[in-house]
Amino acid sequence: MLISNDFEVAEPVDKVWQFFGDIPRVAACLPGAELTENLGEDKYGGRVAVRMGPVKLQFAGTADITERDEAAKRIVVHATGAEERGRGQASMVVSATLAAAGRGTKVAVTQDLQLAGAAAQYGRGMISDVTAVLMADFSANLATQIARAERGEAAQAAAAPAGGFAIGLRAALMALRRVFRRFFVPYHAAS
Repeated sequence: MLISNDFEVAEPVDKVWQFFGDIPRVAACLPGAELTENLGEDKYGGRVAVRMGPVKLQFAGTADITERDEAAKRIVVHATGAEERGRGQASMVVSATLAAAGRGTKVAVTQDLQLAGAAAQYGRGMISDVTAVLMADFSANLATQIARAERGEAAQAAAAPAGGFAIGLRAALMALRRVFRRFFVPYHAAS
């Protein structure tokens, strides 16, 4: 499943790109993600925990940075993991490309996500909405972490786990907005 999101950070491209070079700090920006070890050569062990509805999924696996293109300001990460209770697997290729946007930076993120097991039971819409919520939280945390680094402050602890109720509620609101737009916009346009 291909999922695309983008967001803006109110910092120059070079500063954001430099921050993306510090993988532990970047990982700390993603709710529910935790790096557990540096395996060397741009490979990391870690965990990701997300609650979707009544199901809490906790994956352990690896993330391997397979591309860093300084000129294009593009980074590609291959991540694989298994659900810790044996209820499924996930693999994902994430690419992030940075581009100037006024005085800030636009970050375009593409995720090619493959799920098997418990997580695969959720529809594309729900998974896309949860991903959009996580990306919004990631972008806010990223801006905070960059500001902390700029002030010379130590890295903040890892982002809070991706909580089920808050994410579920925000994702449900996104779905309702989508339904509202589909139903009411064409109706009012025809009037």
